[in-house]
Amino acid sequence: MSLTEFHLVTQWTIDAPVEDVWRELSTPEVWPEWWPSVKRVSLVREGDERGVGWVRRLEWVTALPYELAFDMETVRVEPPSIIEGRAFGELEGVGRWTLLGEGPRCHVRYDWIVKVTKPWMITLSFILKPIFRWNHGVVMERGRRGLVRRLARV
Repeated sequence: MSLTEFHLVTQWTIDAPVEDVWRELSTPEVWPEWWPSVKRVSLVREGDERGVGWVRRLEWVTALPYELAFDMETVRVEPPSIIEGRAFGELEGVGRWTLLGEGPRCHVRYDWIVKVTKPWMITLSFILKPIFRWNHGVVMERGRRGLVRRLARV
């Protein structure tokens, strides 16, 4: 793995049925309503009825003083357990949600295997890699908390 590549794993256990968690995670257009780090999600291209081929531009506000935007093409959808996408733009790589229902709970795993592409990130990645990891953790924790609040209201 190079200094500009990251394999980040996030795991959540959510007290909600897998179908409810799936509904929220499989509709990124509504993420800005409950995920404070997601500034905007815009449709770039529609895909098929299952969701494969959809391309969305995601704009993020991070815990650090910078914003990030990239496109995500959905390449695999297996309801209600797997959503996988290919990122390109300011980040390039793969993101994969894996959900596993266990009665009234849902175990969520997110694998984020990406390379940074912004010149300043590439230049400073050897120093900033631990800070980028921390930043990702903060962004994902904001998402977990927002999702828990959202599901408690539904």
